[in-house]
Amino acid sequence: MNKCAGVLLAFALILYTIPLSAQDNRDQRGSATPEQHAPEQHAPASHTPEHPAPARGPQPYRGHTGNTPVERSNTPVEHGNAPVEHNNNAEQHGQPERGVAPHVDARGNWVGHDSGPSDAHYHVAHPFEHGHFSGGFGPSHVWRLQGGNPSRFWFNGFYFSVAPYDVQFCDGWNWNGDDIVIYEDPDHPGYYLAYNERTGTYVHVQFLG
Repeated sequence: MNKCAGVLLAFALILYTIPLSAQDNRDQRGSATPEQHAPEQHAPASHTPEHPAPARGPQPYRGHTGNTPVERSNTPVEHGNAPVEHNNNAEQHGQPERGVAPHVDARGNWVGHDSGPSDAHYHVAHPFEHGHFSGGFGPSHVWRLQGGNPSRFWFNGFYFSVAPYDVQFCDGWNWNGDDIVIYEDPDHPGYYLAYNERTGTYVHVQFLG
């Protein structure tokens, strides 16, 4: 009798502990703790950039901007300087005010990209010597910068460098987090245009592979 009673007692203990064990496993997996999932449930569906990328890149150069070449300032822009809208004659003709980084205005005009193919600042002796960028162009392809500096930066395994003349215009870029969009440059073989959705500015860049 004592042996039978012991077996019944052990069986009863097993039946009692199974529900507790299952509940504990559910708690460990997080199914019974909705607080752990609250941040995911309330996370925004998408990030809205300060300066959304324009629908298309600049139009090809179609003539002279005036009787004299466009004068460009070699003075670096102030660190972190965002594009500023101006109502002067220069900007209405697609030329940035001196010291202001090239940018895209509210009407989608690529201000500062009107010096034409003969601009010596963007001459490349051997265009596309490292191949062509194939990751995708325009606002449907937004890339998060993952490190580097103007001379060599990267995202998703693609490497670029900023044109030496344009380094002055990206002083405020965050090379470890800004979102950029790449456009083709219709005027300067060997260069692409990298548009920053945080600052609204853009620079000429070469693909390094």
